[in-house]
Amino acid sequence: MEEIQGTLITVATLREDLAALGVREGMTLLVHSSFNALGKWVAGGPVAMILALEEVLGPAGTMVVPTHSNDLSDPSGWENPPVPAEWWDTIREQMPAYDPDLTPLWHMGIIPELFRKQGGVKRSGHPHVSFAARGANADLITGEHGLDFGLGERSPLARIYDAEGWVLLLGVGHANNTSIHLAEYRADYPGKKEIVSKAPMIVKGRRQWAEFRDIETDSGDFEQIGADFERDAGKVLRGNIAGAAAMLMPQKALVDYAAGWMKLNRSIEDPHA
Repeated sequence: MEEIQGTLITVATLREDLAALGVREGMTLLVHSSFNALGKWVAGGPVAMILALEEVLGPAGTMVVPTHSNDLSDPSGWENPPVPAEWWDTIREQMPAYDPDLTPLWHMGIIPELFRKQGGVKRSGHPHVSFAARGANADLITGEHGLDFGLGERSPLARIYDAEGWVLLLGVGHANNTSIHLAEYRADYPGKKEIVSKAPMIVKGRRQWAEFRDIETDSGDFEQIGADFERDAGKVLRGNIAGAAAMLMPQKALVDYAAGWMKLNRSIEDPHA
């Protein structure tokens, strides 16, 4: 029998790595994660990562994850893959409405999918860009998520900003850093465009397709923004959580920097200039 190679990863070792990176008790922490990046031998799997985070944050802290479900959208706009036009009306009639307790995540990873099912977790009510939170500030962060401009001023991102929260990128890069979207709503740059989105929701006890305003977001320059923020602000803490490269940063400083960056660098001709 082949001998198992590698390092055993446990709640205890993950907790030590988080503390060494700079995660502290009482933080409000928005976590973006790739479980596979941690390594092969995690005792307890993704549950171990969730428990380690919660133990380090403690009862005064708050863990937040994105729980987006952008697939609850009008089929006429689907591209990857598109569906036949003759299916559209049936999909509109039959697609289940958004339910914070039932609706699964769409391409968000196993850690947030498991976390949202944990006792005591609150999930916000936006059908496309919800967030889930557990801890001291969970109600404050998720409770008043506005339907219009879902990552803007009435979003959990803005409440994390107000709480002077932090962002942990665990095995992922700045392209996954949702907080930079808040800067898109706040920044004034050429080509900023308002759009209308739709999703099936329960409104006054009845299922219906709700329409809401938003802006056309674009994460194509987020890696550059994150790299420039790290270079210019010096506020990104780097380390490793098990086998995963990790970055920890203050969200307010990041959002403020990103808003200024977009005003200077985005243009109609090339939004990633």
